[in-house]
Formats: sequence, structure tokens, C-alpha cells
Amino acid sequence: MKALAWHGKRDVRYDTVSDPILKEDTDAIIRVTTTAICGSDLHLYEVLGPFMAPGDILGHEPMGIVEEVGRGVTHIQPGDRVVVPFNIACGHCFMCDQHLYSQCETTQVHEHDCGAAIFGYSKLYGEVPGGQAEYLRVPQAQFGPIKVPEGPPDERFIYLADVLPTAWQAVQYADIPEEGSVAVLGLGPIGQMCARIAQTRGARVIGVDLVPERLEMARRNGVKTLDLNEHADIAKVIRDLTEGRGPDAVIDAVGMEAHGAPMGKMAQQMAGLLPDAVSEVLIKKAGMDRLSSLYTAIDAVRRGGTVSIIGVYGGQVDPLPMMTLFDKQVQIRMGQANVKRWIDDLMPLVMDDNDPLGIMDLATHVWPLEQGPKAYEIFQKKAEGAIKVLLQP
Repeated sequence: MKALAWHGKRDVRYDTVSDPILKEDTDAIIRVTTTAICGSDLHLYEVLGPFMAPGDILGHEPMGIVEEVGRGVTHIQPGDRVVVPFNIACGHCFMCDQHLYSQCETTQVHEHDCGAAIFGYSKLYGEVPGGQAEYLRVPQAQFGPIKVPEGPPDERFIYLADVLPTAWQAVQYADIPEEGSVAVLGLGPIGQMCARIAQTRGARVIGVDLVPERLEMARRNGVKTLDLNEHADIAKVIRDLTEGRGPDAVIDAVGMEAHGAPMGKMAQQMAGLLPDAVSEVLIKKAGMDRLSSLYTAIDAVRRGGTVSIIGVYGGQVDPLPMMTLFDKQVQIRMGQANVKRWIDDLMPLVMDDNDPLGIMDLATHVWPLEQGPKAYEIFQKKAEGAIKVLLQP
């Protein structure tokens, strides 16, 4: 089969690889009909290369048609149309019983002290072949795949694999009071959906970014926007728009590769020049993240407010303004999305023909899988208006 494989920093190739096969009774094989490039895939493309191996198949946002199932899989069968959550979770361990599917004890990667395995996301998360491919082996398929109806286009459902539950959790964790306010930092796909979900729940939303196409997309979906390029002190501007106090919550949808953090960028680049064994330790144990977005969130949020972090961070000893956090009595919640926890909340919105979340206004590029290397390039460079790229084998 064909798949997108990692071969080095900024080197993704359209390769011929072995077809997946059932290995466990709880496996399934799906024929991928649509997959997507996630913003966190760019961390592999740019920063987290030391945890990758040449030939690793990328991608954790797939959907498709079930081709084959193991004997232990009964809730889906060949011919079913399914979305595959990026978490690989068993559904029955202690953590899954708490609906913390991103912490599944059955698939935790103990070697690297990480949570549940993730498709196509480095040896930190199990080195499981990913979904940017023609076919995908799905472990723990007795629980994971989400069955969806025939008829509507893939674009209606594909975001259930990651984007929608990730954004829903970010808003849930933000704990916005009724008719309260929230600032969303970063208007990539997750930030766009955070803003829209918060609006449907009655919040006043302020979106911040510096990419014109992202700002325009947010505006046409009713979001008040601020262009980071136009304001020297964006936190003050946000506070001024919220009676001088700051919003009730701030969602950091940017993460480790934020603009405006030259020292963090330099550290990431230097780590990338070191031998993998050395850079692995440096990335895991040192302060490697660009923290400008997180600092802005802490600065902007009102006293007693909540910072919800959904952008990915990786540095172990990143410096935090602990005195400010304590003095302002800021609450912080964060973590990988527990995808299946939020599906019952999201499915009615996804199935609504009025499209209350503007799902059909998110993908900017729908390309054949073979154009994946070019898609990674434009997405990483924020070129050609790329906000969300879908790929079809």
C-alpha cells in the first residue's frame, strides 16, 4: 500500500509500505477514505524528530471503511463506516473507567513514561503506524472506532477523530461561566473550533492570531478577532476588551512552537542538530518550548480565572511565572483529549444539517494522499492559505 512516511526533519515521503494485517483478536483493518494533517504532526515534522525512525507512518486523524475485524471485535463489522479516535484505548481499565482515555493503562507507553498510545506519533506514544495511508490496523478496535452513518461526506465526520473532541475538551476545561468570556490564542483548526464551540455555549469569544486567512475564517464565523501583528501588548488589549479585568478563561491553542519566543526557537533548532540520543534527553528534560502564548494567557486571564491548555508542550523544566499564577489565583487545566468521552455531546451538532459549528468551513485543502509531502510543506509554512488539510487515498 501507499502511505506518508517520516524520513527526517521536513522530509515526508509518499512511500510503498507493507499492508497491515490483524495481529490481535481486538484488531481491525480499515480502508482509509479520508485522513488529515494535524498541527501536532508539525511537531514531528520540525521538532520531535529524535523520537522518530525513518519509515514511520504518520497520521492520527483517519476514517474509512472496515475491511476485517478480529474475533474479539463485535460492535463493528466489515462494511461499516467508522472514525478512528487518535487515542488507542481499551475502554475497560481504571483510567478508561474514569473516561480518561488518553491515559489508558492498557496502552500506556511505560518506556517513556507517557500516556495512551497514539497512531503515527513517535516512539513516545508507542510507534504505532499511522493513518495517513491507504489501510490502517486499529488496535483495541473492540472499543475505539466510532460508527457513523452512510450518506453525509467524510468532511462531516472526520473531525471527530481529533479536532472536535480536542476543542470541546478545551472549552470544557476552561470552565467559562454562563454568559462569560474567553480568549482563544491561536486560530488554527483547534482554535477555530474552540471559538465556535464556546460561542454555541453562549460565551463571548475573542480570537487571537497573526495569519490573515485564520483571522478571516474566524471573523466569518462570528468571532471577534485581534491581529497579533497590530498590538505590542496583546494581553492588555484583551483585558481592555473585558472591563479591564481580563476574560474569565483563556484557551492556549498554540503550544510549543509559538511565535515571539526566539530563545525557545533557538533551543529547538540546536536540539535538532545534536545526535538523537542526546537531543531526546534534552527535549524531555530541559526547557525546550516557546512559551510566549502561555505567558500571554497567564497575563491576560482575570484573577480567579482559568487557563485551558490544549496546544502541545514538551519541555520538562520550562520556566513558569509561579508568583503570578499564585497571586492571581489562576486555575490551569490541560491534557490530551479523551476523544470518546465527548462524542455523545458532539454527535448531535455534527449531524445537524444547519452545521452550527461550521464544520464545512474548516478544510482549506482536500488533496490526494500522494500530495501529502507538499501538503506538509505548505501547512508548516502557513502558505497558500492552508488552515486544515484533508488527504484522500
